[in-house]
Amino acid sequence: MGRKLLTYDDFRSAAKRALPAPMFHYIDGGASDEWNLMRSTSAFDDYELIPEYLRNITGVDLRTNVLGAEMAAPFILSPTGMSRLFHHGKELAVARAAEAAGLMYSLSTLGTTSMEDVAAVKPGPKMFQIYIHKDRGLTMEFVERAKAAGYDAICLTVDVPVAGGRERDLRTGLTMPPKFTLASLLSFIAHPKWSLNLLRHPDFQLANVVHRQDGLRDGTMGVIRYINSQIDGAIGWGDAEAIAKAWGGPFAIKGLLSAEDARRARDVGASAVMISTHGGRQLDGVPAPIDCVAPMRDAVGDALELIVDGGVRRPVHVLKALALGANAVSFGRPYLYGLAAGGEKGVARVLSLMQAGLTRDLMLLGCKNIAEVGAKHVRRVGA
Repeated sequence: MGRKLLTYDDFRSAAKRALPAPMFHYIDGGASDEWNLMRSTSAFDDYELIPEYLRNITGVDLRTNVLGAEMAAPFILSPTGMSRLFHHGKELAVARAAEAAGLMYSLSTLGTTSMEDVAAVKPGPKMFQIYIHKDRGLTMEFVERAKAAGYDAICLTVDVPVAGGRERDLRTGLTMPPKFTLASLLSFIAHPKWSLNLLRHPDFQLANVVHRQDGLRDGTMGVIRYINSQIDGAIGWGDAEAIAKAWGGPFAIKGLLSAEDARRARDVGASAVMISTHGGRQLDGVPAPIDCVAPMRDAVGDALELIVDGGVRRPVHVLKALALGANAVSFGRPYLYGLAAGGEKGVARVLSLMQAGLTRDLMLLGCKNIAEVGAKHVRRVGA
């Protein structure tokens, strides 16, 4: 990867150059007015870090243990669906880069690579993300397959009773699997490398569910139709409790924003909450994940691990989340832009920059390790 790619915006620009418009905007867009998409990042600016000096910092240790696994740094690669849209290396390229970096990768139910194939290249920390399907047998099948494949944790996403209002996708003519349509033809022509790789590697399928749905195998059912018809919106806390018991290991609930829901998650057997707005792609106008950390920590004490999922763009965002009470952060767009820009090498470059930047910023904060970051290191701007 080019040394000129240094920041989130650099990778975003590179991805925009590499991808046809429908694919780029699928990564880049959010729901409705996209207020939450922007707010999830800008909310970090409401907090400032308070460094301590003369601390004799000669080296730092980024290692941490989250969701039952030791990781080289306190960030997780979020579950993101259909990575084949962005690069023919798909989820395997991301998993290999995460393995080399010593980080946890979370594979989505709606991934284009099977959980077994990911496990084959990712012996290190990994998590499988599930939705509760109307076919409860399929949901429990995921739990058993994750056990058999050696996953460290399971993550249940609960904020998709229905797909969000993603207006960008309607404007750009996105179809999944991708097809050459009149609405998107010019953009495909303008990106011949991506288009040729689609023809050379036409392996687009929802690899973890295709065996249970004929419409996915023969191409008559699109992904959004699958979500709206197969994922069950009529779920309750009892469903989450049943999965926690069936799994019996580290279990995260993803998509919660309220302190009361965090308490409920603790009570049904969750070991972690991923504080998330689904990348700003579901309900618009909700709080930024970073603003939910302190109220949740006050509500549950040390009984739950808290993971900030959303808006993380810089190493200082990681420090702010940790100081407010999070155990780790997770992110999706940064590594997806890296994947689109350069495949596995692009993802590796993003992760390397984040780890190097966090090492530097932790030293500048006056801390030797992640455990030393605490409430004394952060305050609201103007407080």
